[in-house]
Amino acid sequence: MDYTPTQSGFRQQPNMRQRNSSADGLEGSQLFEDTSGAAHGLQTGNQQAGPQAAGFTGQSILSDPMSNLAMAYGSSLASQGREMVDKNLDRFIPISKMKYYFAVDTVYVGKKLGLLVFPYMHENWEVRYQQDTPVAPRFDVNAPDLYIPAMGFITYVLVAGLALGTQNRFSPELLGVQASSAFVWLIMEVLAVLLSLYLVTANTDLTTIDLLAFSGYKYVGMIIGVVAGLLFGRSAYYLSLLWCCAAIFFFMIKTLRLKLLSDAAAEGRLVRGTRNQLRMYLTMSIAAAQPIFMYWLTYHLIR
Repeated sequence: MDYTPTQSGFRQQPNMRQRNSSADGLEGSQLFEDTSGAAHGLQTGNQQAGPQAAGFTGQSILSDPMSNLAMAYGSSLASQGREMVDKNLDRFIPISKMKYYFAVDTVYVGKKLGLLVFPYMHENWEVRYQQDTPVAPRFDVNAPDLYIPAMGFITYVLVAGLALGTQNRFSPELLGVQASSAFVWLIMEVLAVLLSLYLVTANTDLTTIDLLAFSGYKYVGMIIGVVAGLLFGRSAYYLSLLWCCAAIFFFMIKTLRLKLLSDAAAEGRLVRGTRNQLRMYLTMSIAAAQPIFMYWLTYHLIR
């Protein structure tokens, strides 16, 4: 620092002009070059060029004949695989035919439930056809359906859980055993009927789904019996179950005789021949098995 004497004898403030000038010089000369503006411009340029490059790549892929051929080949393989799965699945589970068995309405359900409980006044038991195809269940009360058996099975399981709960015996495991046992007995019954039809060489239009529907109608009587037992006691259970067993027996006889017996039996004439006799015994056996299953699956629910 430079100090200059004055006439008054005091020292003057140091001259800071040189320091300030040196500081200004440091600020003027930067150590590193600022490249932020260039980086921003480069980034903006990349962003603008990105969509154009992506569009060019997509257009080149779409315009490539090999890519189009690969896409067409993949779509054809997918369609063939879907058709193969649908064909094999329809062979074991005719999904296309399942719609027929659920084509019901409220009027049909009410009439069918009344027919299952009071079948004695019903006269015409033949299924109506339209161009060699049976009409939908909602147009014919005699046509089999799967809606009532399915809802009957679910309702039976719920009523069984209610009955077990009133007896302080309810548990999820026991309810599962109840549902699985009822389902297994139903499958075994259908398989036994199919085997019997094969052994007697019955030429009938009954399908597996038809047998499943007819076998599932017994759940209606089972529900009525259990509910009557829960409300009015064990005596009401036996009386209501006895009525429902007789009703389902009569219903099965009237329905299956048109399916299993010959045309002569359907018209009310005398059934002759060993084969027709076997079919008649089979019809009686299927009808008689319904009350047995109804009692077996419900007697332990009422105490």
